[in-house]
Amino acid sequence: MTKTVYSALQPSGSLTIGNYLGSIRNFKNLQDEYECFFNVADLHSITVPQEPKSIRERSFDLIAIFLASGLDPEKSTLFVQSHVPQHAELSWVLNCMSYMGQLNRMTQFKEKSQKSEENLNAGLFTYPVLMAADILLYQTDLVPVGIDQKQHLELARDLAIRFNNKYSETFKVPEGIIGKETGKIMSLKNPEKKMSKSDEDQNSFILLLDDEETIKRKIRKSVTDSLGNFDYNDEQKGLKNLINMYIAFSGLTSDEIVNKYKNENYSVFKEDLGQLIADNMKDIREKHSQFIKDKAYLEKVMREGAEKASYIANKTLRKVYKKVGFLPR
Repeated sequence: MTKTVYSALQPSGSLTIGNYLGSIRNFKNLQDEYECFFNVADLHSITVPQEPKSIRERSFDLIAIFLASGLDPEKSTLFVQSHVPQHAELSWVLNCMSYMGQLNRMTQFKEKSQKSEENLNAGLFTYPVLMAADILLYQTDLVPVGIDQKQHLELARDLAIRFNNKYSETFKVPEGIIGKETGKIMSLKNPEKKMSKSDEDQNSFILLLDDEETIKRKIRKSVTDSLGNFDYNDEQKGLKNLINMYIAFSGLTSDEIVNKYKNENYSVFKEDLGQLIADNMKDIREKHSQFIKDKAYLEKVMREGAEKASYIANKTLRKVYKKVGFLPR
């Protein structure tokens, strides 16, 4: 039987090339081999304050990005999370099986709670359980995850095993797919932290839809080091981060890149890298511009995707409700 892949992205801001390399780019290849479910995680997005208008606009934008990146609605199920109510319904059941101590150890909760002390809501604490419900609802075999999401995948696995042990075999226990070099693209200004669209410094990240000149300018301004030695190691974190991007967009190995630029200044490497990224992103930027203008088509893709997702999700939810003792509707 064909294995199932599930992944989702939040409509909480413009996507970076880190989001693209860590997830979206891989989706296109996965859809040719697996049964894929990709969605706009709008339920997750409201754990932090959001403008309602912004969520709506970015949800459309994200579906357009999926399509521009090569996702085919005939091959992949593309939908908006809130259009499939089974996500929230299964989340409640799993909440009742989740341990406070386990959720309290989630590193992303610790980080986000420190940033949003005035908005320390219950959703921020329990959203990893909703993420587990997202995954388990489709009997998912494989989940493309960044390194920082491994902990959430482990929770999904734990809850699947816990439910299966208590009520009999119900959920598949999912595995993760983590890219080696591009598991985590770091900030252009601080290679100690992940590239993030929420960073105050606009030059610390490259957006998926940035134009060519903006991409090249941001790469030129990126930090390297004062060593002047072109090498790939953990001591030169800024340079290593840029080389990781070059690896991702060129397909070359780190050794090949080091050999190519070992006698060049960092500036030469940066110019080439900026052009490489711009060339790779041009097609997506142009296709996105076309898709985002056709709202009727985007709505059709979302509607048909939600119908298919709901049908699959409901089969899982019916089993779960029966096993926990709920009366059939």
